[in-house]
Amino acid sequence: MTGLRAGGTARRGAFEVAFELTADPGEVVAVLGPNGAGKTTVLRALAGLTPLTTGRVVVGDRVLDDAAAGAFVPPERRAVGVVFQNYRLFPHLSVLDNVAFGPRAVGVGRHTARGRAREWLDRLDLADLADRRPSQVSGGQAQRVALARALAAQPQLLLLDEPTAALDARTRVEVRAELRRHLALFAGPVVLVTHDPIEAMVMADRIVVLEGGRIVQEGTPAEVARRPRTDYVARLVGINLYAGTLDPADRSVALDVGGRLVATPAEGAGAGRVLVALRPSAVTIHRDRPEGASTRNVWPGTVSGLELIADRVRVEIDGAPPVLVDVTPGAVAELGLEAGRPVWLSAKATETEAYADDAGER
Repeated sequence: MTGLRAGGTARRGAFEVAFELTADPGEVVAVLGPNGAGKTTVLRALAGLTPLTTGRVVVGDRVLDDAAAGAFVPPERRAVGVVFQNYRLFPHLSVLDNVAFGPRAVGVGRHTARGRAREWLDRLDLADLADRRPSQVSGGQAQRVALARALAAQPQLLLLDEPTAALDARTRVEVRAELRRHLALFAGPVVLVTHDPIEAMVMADRIVVLEGGRIVQEGTPAEVARRPRTDYVARLVGINLYAGTLDPADRSVALDVGGRLVATPAEGAGAGRVLVALRPSAVTIHRDRPEGASTRNVWPGTVSGLELIADRVRVEIDGAPPVLVDVTPGAVAELGLEAGRPVWLSAKATETEAYADDAGER
């Protein structure tokens, strides 16, 4: 199997997306972003549904799109498998014939196509559903049928468009784990397009974050979760993120939103612009100002809202800086937390990380 190397610009109407994307054989790369970020345009460019306006798409040593050279391979001649968001299974065909349609569409004979389809149904634990129609299978099973159809065509590149978006919340959790396991059966590169951060974190080896038609961050799931680069990414991973200016003398950061935090500088974070990440679980709420504590960061605030998230309560606090804090329901009762209540916050410098702000002024 061969890898993917793609980059350039693509346009849909007045909206332009600029991207650079690589994926090695066996690697799953997630393109993550909000609605309207340009994720679907990137997927369409890779599939050949939207030609590039500049740049190239290369899979292995085959050029699929080269805007400067005027070279363009149409979708039906690309060895690219696509699993669409709504799966697009043919309702009048059996599961077996739906999967066989993949290789048939690239010129494989009927007998060989059905044999290949049976092999993939076996691999994806769908053999007992071969004679059923799409209306007779569950949402999770339909998703696997669509994946089997794409893989049966023996693509060099696999594209997944919001693969669990059509499923209910409970089924989505089960299917994510199954899908990651099934993707291991494919030796080529995989590009997963999603707006779901959990899907990206669970399924991808590497994440590319797209906002407003531009890539704003790239890294492993752990890197993206630990050091978000934009407010959007910080909200997705549930981290307080502040931009500011670091004074290396005392490791304090003057924050753009007001206030100052003492932080632990990461490697490469010197005097000047930095981002400060602070986990909601690393902040402590007090009724009164904590006295005699060794904690470097102490500041007042006012509770502005509370939200139950699983077994924790997310408390929103206005202050300098404003902050989100995770506490137990018991702590809410003990501290008497409610909107409008004044409180004090504290956070250890060792739990407050400053790292270089590559984007500079914000």
